[in-house]
Formats: sequence, C-alpha cells, structure tokens
Amino acid sequence: MSQFSRIEVASLMKETGLVPLFYHPDIDLGKNILKACYDGGARLIEFTARGDFAHEVFAELNKFIIQELPGMAMGVGSITDSAAASLYMQMGANFVVTPSLREDIAIVCNRRKVLWSPGCGSVTEINKAEEMGCEIIKLFPGANFGPNFIKAIKGPQPWTSIMPTGGVTLEESNLRAWFNAGATCVGMGSNLISKSVLVNKDYQGLENTVKQTLALIKKVRGS
Repeated sequence: MSQFSRIEVASLMKETGLVPLFYHPDIDLGKNILKACYDGGARLIEFTARGDFAHEVFAELNKFIIQELPGMAMGVGSITDSAAASLYMQMGANFVVTPSLREDIAIVCNRRKVLWSPGCGSVTEINKAEEMGCEIIKLFPGANFGPNFIKAIKGPQPWTSIMPTGGVTLEESNLRAWFNAGATCVGMGSNLISKSVLVNKDYQGLENTVKQTLALIKKVRGS
C-alpha cells in the first residue's frame, strides 16, 4: 500500500520541482542511488520498470525507503497496462507514470487514490487525462515538444500541471526555459543519474549533482 496520497505526491512534485528517474537490477547499488538522491534533497524517485523481474527489485528498494529514508516517495514508471500498475501498487508504489494515456491504468490508480501521470502529446490527450482525474500530466517525449508547447497549453488552460520528461538537462538555461514556460516539475533520467555514476558508483557525485540541480530549480523559479 502506498505511503503517500496522490495529493501529497502532487504537492511534493510542485514543492521540489524534480523527479529523478532510474533503473538498475542491482539492489545494493539501487539503495545507494536512493540514499544519494535523498541526501541531495530529492524527495521523489521514479523507478523505471524496464528489466526482467524489475518488480522484485522495486519491492526491496521500497522497503529500504520506508525503513531508512523517511519522507521519500518512490513511484514506478514505464507502466503500460493496469495489471502492472496494480502489481506495483500492491508493493507500495506511491505514483504510477506511463508513456501513454491509458484509461485502464487511470481506473485502477484512482480506485486506490494513487497519483498517475500519463504521457501526453496533444491538447486532446491532456484534456482527456484531466477528465479522468489526472493531477499532473507527463509531457513525453519532452524534447520533441519543447518549453513553448507548455507555454501554449498554459495560456488557455492555466490549471494544467505538466511534468516534461526527456529533453531536460542540468544546464540553468534549459531548466529556466522549462519552468518559465510553466512546468510544474521536471523528470530527469540519465542526465541526472548518468551511466558514469552507475558504473563508477559515484554516489557522492550524484548527491552533489542532485543538490545543485535542486538549488538551480529554486533559483530559476525565483523562490
């Protein structure tokens, strides 16, 4: 069962502005990645379930978070059907992120009051997701749309909350463009938790990067 309600997760997304994404089959390495992100100030993490037996890794990492990292909410990404969403929610997923808009996933997440963030790429998809109760839209792949897409949406629909994923980098100019356009938060995968970090187990470097990124987000938001 999730530890955070969908409203609490949405609030964390809005407050911190950052959702780190990662996947690795090594549980011990994963625990160190989570702790580095946590010590750097992140309070959300999206586990992108893309490998064989990924649910077993997720279960162990979520137990670790509950015991060792109070206040951190781990969710699951790359979910493509309601069965997978239900499986991960049974293991305590606090939010579910999908690459596309799926009504079956919306239904099972809403039933448990778990935040779901579908990948959308048009005004029609965004409106449909919001009609189904979505709090925060995932703009995916973000690089294909850019900040101007968010700015255009926010004009007629200022209530829409959007999280671009893909195409978000560590540079201040890039972060400023997304947040100035109206992004609620950003999802960052390999640009934040790089292959080099994983291979070299550079946990201190990751902690520093997360800390610097959160500080940059706070700066560009003007808060």
